[in-house]
Amino acid sequence: MIRLPILIGLLVFIATKSTAPNTSKYFDIVLKDKIVGVLKVSQNTKDSITYYQSSTVIKTRLIKDIELDYNYDVSFNDMLLKKTNVQITVNNKPHSETITLWKDGYYQITENSNEENTIIEPIAYTTILLYFQEPVDIDRCYSEQDGSINHIVPLGNHTYKKINSQGKENTYYYNNGILKKAVIDGGIVNFEMVARD
Repeated sequence: MIRLPILIGLLVFIATKSTAPNTSKYFDIVLKDKIVGVLKVSQNTKDSITYYQSSTVIKTRLIKDIELDYNYDVSFNDMLLKKTNVQITVNNKPHSETITLWKDGYYQITENSNEENTIIEPIAYTTILLYFQEPVDIDRCYSEQDGSINHIVPLGNHTYKKINSQGKENTYYYNNGILKKAVIDGGIVNFEMVARD
């Protein structure tokens, strides 16, 4: 009789220890003072693997109606990047796909089904982490979207500039370690992201 409560307690402990609660955040996408889309980003940890997903849908009119969809799937194992898959569609047609995969001591980066590059050094901070962790004392991050190392420059007052390999700049604003706003050069369209409270 005593063994059953101990077994149940052990199973509850293992279940709660191995899985952290799922965290989701939402940001409004703002273009010219108008909300044109939404970004949802989520984090889920199980055992030593942390999974991140990001989905952004932007609908606006430039010369014609345009719908942009950005989808990120990123996983870390013991706080080091394991795999990323970024897919971008424009008007429901594939625009680009970038996959990064840790393979026996290096990262293989594949863009649009072509093996493009390798990175040997371990990666501990990527763009998707900007939604969850203020980059205090971090000067570089990996861009899952274009497979390159970006620079992070602190601007003071919990504001940071991320500069990508083409020199495009995004600015991130934090309050008490939480991302509140970002100004994004999205390539196809520039926009602001504003956190929903």
